[in-house]
Formats: sequence, structure tokens, C-alpha cells
Amino acid sequence: MQTDSKTSQKAALVFGGSRGIGAAVAKRLARDGFAVALTYVSRPDKAAEVVASIEAAGGRAIAIKADSADATQITDAVATAVERFGRLQVAVVNAGLYQGAPLEQFRLETLDQMLSVNVRGVFLAIQAVAAHLSDGGRIITIGSNTAVRSGVVGSSVYAMTKAAVAALARELALDLAPRGITINNIQPGPIETDITADVLEMLAKRNPLGRVGQPEEIAALVSYLSGAESGYMTGASLTIDGGWTL
Repeated sequence: MQTDSKTSQKAALVFGGSRGIGAAVAKRLARDGFAVALTYVSRPDKAAEVVASIEAAGGRAIAIKADSADATQITDAVATAVERFGRLQVAVVNAGLYQGAPLEQFRLETLDQMLSVNVRGVFLAIQAVAAHLSDGGRIITIGSNTAVRSGVVGSSVYAMTKAAVAALARELALDLAPRGITINNIQPGPIETDITADVLEMLAKRNPLGRVGQPEEIAALVSYLSGAESGYMTGASLTIDGGWTL
């Protein structure tokens, strides 16, 4: 992959990069030599911590406030990243929303919100970034193993949105292939983040490997998919869940 003439450093954009998996991805890409732009919605303090951590290690990073439910904020975030770091080589679409409830209790407003962020927002992010991605670049979506099977009452809508992401990555691979751009989807299972903090023990007991995953393990797979060695893989969904869906 070639870098833009504006900078000799590779550039990456991580949608939803302030916490959990997104923060680990941003730090790993910075370690891999990318200048990293990351978006956040509600926690500027966490986004600033990620930027500070990257800069303390000698990297370059910026945080951009952008709601993945807002098409204009998505396109503006891409424009800001390109203005700061030049043409992008990697885009990671991690922004997502989970709210669960049984069928009879699921509210229409929640359904619309989850579709807006988890499906519409993912498509719009890919669409916006594709025009600014170098030929031979990489797009990675962060889906969920619930696209395969959740086994949990109340997760139906979330599972539906993540199955849509898997289908989107598979089909957009055809659109992007003529430019040598690959797009792949990672489907994590239970990961230790602030969202799972209260149920870690239960999740670990249920998982065949007897533990939950770490954000850095997902980031390592992103690193592989961002590099030259993964250039023949596109349209794939890779489940990494400790055997949860077996």
C-alpha cells in the first residue's frame, strides 16, 4: 500500500475508537506505524486518554467527535482525518450499539436507533471512507458472533444488525475488489470491557475456553487484516469467541 504524498506515514481511521475494542485497535494500529484518527460520541475524556497514550509512545493521533447515526458527522469525520493525515490506508468501523429486550418489550425507538447506528451507520462509514482510501487499502468491520448465534433471549435485534454487517462486508467486497481494497468482518464473542464488567464470571464459565477475550486479541486480528499478508482475503467474516458459538 502506498502512502499519500502529504505524509510519509500510513493513516488509519477508527470509528468508535475511544473505549474497549476500538481503543485497543487504535493503539495497535499506532504501534504498527499508522497515524490514527479515532471517533467518539459521549466520552471525550476516554478519547483523549487513547490519543495521549499513542502520543506518549511516539505515535500520532487525533480524536474526532462524530455520531455514527448522523450521516453528516460521518462524512465530516472522514474529511477531518484526511485533512490531518492525508489519504487513508485503513478504516475500521467499530461503532455500534447494544440494547436488549424480549420481543414483546422491544420498543420501536430502540429498534430504529440500533438500525441507524449498527447498519445504516456502518454502510455510510464505508461509503464515506471508500472515496478517500488508497487503492490496495483495507476496511475492517467489527461485527459480533451473535450473527452466528447468540443463545440469549433479548438479543434478536442486535443479532439481526450484526448479521447485516456480515452480509454487507461479503457483498461490498465485490464493489471494492477492482481497486484492490479488501473488506473483512471480525465477529468477537464476549470481550472484557466496561460493558461486560458485571457479568465476566458468568461469561467465562459459559465459554468452552473458560475465559472471555481481551480487546488486544481483537486488535491483533485487525492488525493482520490491515497488513500485506492478508491481501488475498476479502468478504470474510472471522469469528473469534473462544468457542462460544460451537
